[in-house]
Amino acid sequence: MGKALTEQELHNLAMNIVGKQLESEGFEFMGVNSKPKKNPQFVCLKEKELHFIVVRHVSYPEDPNSYDDVLMGKMKDHAEKFNAKVYYAGVGLSNAKNQELPVYLNEPYIVAYDGLIAIEQ
Repeated sequence: MGKALTEQELHNLAMNIVGKQLESEGFEFMGVNSKPKKNPQFVCLKEKELHFIVVRHVSYPEDPNSYDDVLMGKMKDHAEKFNAKVYYAGVGLSNAKNQELPVYLNEPYIVAYDGLIAIEQ
């Protein structure tokens, strides 16, 4: 049995998954913050517009598309000062052999990620 990934390692994995998607969609990275509680994780430019992206890794069986309304409301208020758009990126990560087990280093895992969710108010 391998070593279970730490919270920080799971967060970094989620950020890599989201980062690759952003890169492929032409987002330009202005700032990256890999601390899980320091938001947003990504500050990007696309078509001269600023985007704030909050990334969270979500463990099975939680819904990766469900987010904290209070946190995202605060992010939306913060983003308005910069005329920025806000997105939530929830990345579900689970063990490929048994979803009840943790995700282990160098072992297969399942990703449940539906892309960015725009936060509107």
